Amino acid sequence: MKGVILAGGLGSRLSPCTKVTNKHLLPVYDKPMIYYPIMTLVNSGIKDILIVTGGNHAGDFLRLLGNGREFGLKDISYTYQEGEGGIADALKLAENFAEGEKIFVILGDNIVQDNVSKHVEDFINQPRGAKIFLKEVPDPERFGVAVIKDNKIVSIEEKPKNPKSNYAVCGLYMYDNEVFNIAKNMKPSDRGELEITDVNNEYIKRNEMTYSILKGWWTDAGTFQSLYRASCLVAKDAGEKDI
Repeated sequence: MKGVILAGGLGSRLSPCTKVTNKHLLPVYDKPMIYYPIMTLVNSGIKDILIVTGGNHAGDFLRLLGNGREFGLKDISYTYQEGEGGIADALKLAENFAEGEKIFVILGDNIVQDNVSKHVEDFINQPRGAKIFLKEVPDPERFGVAVIKDNKIVSIEEKPKNPKSNYAVCGLYMYDNEVFNIAKNMKPSDRGELEITDVNNEYIKRNEMTYSILKGWWTDAGTFQSLYRASCLVAKDAGEKDI
């Protein structure tokens, strides 16, 4: 199983900081943001990792991460997304890297407390399909929301005004190789992007979607508020008492 970190985009919600660097290189407490999804993959036993980046500061990833030696890796692969076609569009760039294997995809600004190695092992043993991670949140209307019936996800609704559950879909996804065919046949949303929610709903239609619920905290770090929250959560885990 291989790992893919999606770290493109302009990071406009973090402007003006992102005028001079990619948002995934901004600090979360004492490490650059990109370190956390890398550590999630490595701690899950995944050593073959691709970083999909874009924008004007893509070269900064190579200067920061090099070949991944700091994480115990032999090398890290990189590819470049031109423009902003959405998460599913960025995912298509990983097809050659995947080489037919299953993939664990993490959005580069998503940080989780849990070690998810057991869930990765479960998906490796899953014959086909996809697995996503859910987290119960107080404000599900801000996220993609999983509608669950009889312990199965029956649909995912993107930022619904009246959510049918409190379970937000986290930015961590596991897919078999069929994901690339699904992404190729998708049509852009009203935003002009290929949406990852549409990919996930296709797997649900095929009855090939499973899920795991995160026990520890989860946050993105794509706004100033969530970036601050992420730093506080990481600092508390590190034993900082004044945060």
